[in-house]
Amino acid sequence: MARARAAGSRGRPGRCGRGALLVCVAWTAGWVLAAALLLRAHPGVLSERCTDEKSRRILTALCQDYRGGTLGGDLCEDLCVAGQLRYRRCLYYERGKKVLQADWRGRPVVLKSKEEAFSSFPPLGLLDGQPEAGGPGFPEAELLLLAAGEVKSALGLELAEGGLGRLGLGRRGPRLRGQLASLWALLQQEEFVLLSLLRGRSPHAPPVLGSCGHFYAVEHLAAGSPRLRALFPLDGAARGGRAQARALSGVALSFLDMVRHFEHDFSHRLHLCDVKPENFAIRSDFTVVAIDVDMAFFEPKMREILEQNCTGDEDCNFFDCFSKCDLRVHRCGAQRTNSNLQVVCDKILRHWFSSPRRSPAVSAPLRRQLRAAVLECAAPGAQDAAPRVLAKLRRLLQAALRELQEDK
Repeated sequence: MARARAAGSRGRPGRCGRGALLVCVAWTAGWVLAAALLLRAHPGVLSERCTDEKSRRILTALCQDYRGGTLGGDLCEDLCVAGQLRYRRCLYYERGKKVLQADWRGRPVVLKSKEEAFSSFPPLGLLDGQPEAGGPGFPEAELLLLAAGEVKSALGLELAEGGLGRLGLGRRGPRLRGQLASLWALLQQEEFVLLSLLRGRSPHAPPVLGSCGHFYAVEHLAAGSPRLRALFPLDGAARGGRAQARALSGVALSFLDMVRHFEHDFSHRLHLCDVKPENFAIRSDFTVVAIDVDMAFFEPKMREILEQNCTGDEDCNFFDCFSKCDLRVHRCGAQRTNSNLQVVCDKILRHWFSSPRRSPAVSAPLRRQLRAAVLECAAPGAQDAAPRVLAKLRRLLQAALRELQEDK
């Protein structure tokens, strides 16, 4: 009888078995959730190790493809033949993206690509069976249509007539087949497309200086870092002194100018969805430059990204760009509920002005007013007051600069 009962108990799951299974499932789900949150907060944890050896190997392969006629670009001769574009060091690898520092004719530049190898990008099928790109019978109108489609996909924008010229589609000359294949690889990279279209139109975005294959070059600027006491390297600004107070006020004003510029100076608002010191740099005149715009989107693309299925507001947060969940239809609203200004105040300016003891070179009453204005600006849900808060912050920072100038 006891043996029969034992056999029966082995034949069906008991309460302990079900309990252990539930514990195992809960434990696994907890670790999966923790891993997902870690990757969202720190996407670099799975990044490759950035090495000079691998970086040089990547550029060697790029030049081999150039010599074989597979790819082209206006920087290829300097990189692969003349030795005028020289590799210096690896800056970082992240989720396939490669970012390298180089010297171009004595000027420090950054080489970027979304992928390591040229072959990782889909080929331009239009070149198949074409004996000579750009020759008689080459379907140039179809090429322009395809390029416009890529821009639409990347940015959500319909380009005005002549806008494609900013992407280099007007180039002619030798190695045109490789140049067109390279341009097609560059068009798969949202940051290249955005920076190319902003070239000459924004002091707050680095211009694309040229390209070779799937790599494009921008100016090298010293980026911010959360490990720096002031977030950004401020050359010549004495730590804690008047020079640093003037520098911080100037940088803060430039951040506000950038926010206003991205809000009003293009046909659509430009949203910054990843605001952190590492994604910005400072020029010598304290102009803020957005050096990493992989997560910057014009309004049409932003609406497309935000409008997703949801069960709560937390499902509608896309990095630093937030929306709200309509529980009647379980759909995120297409309208962003926070703003560039609120996020910049929260993640950048609050670091400098939220403490009443910061910037002792500025008078105590002005410090208190700046602190109150920055905290008001950083508070969630204050979007209706954004123009007023922006104007107040500008006025207070300009007053701080006047005060620092008068007492020097």
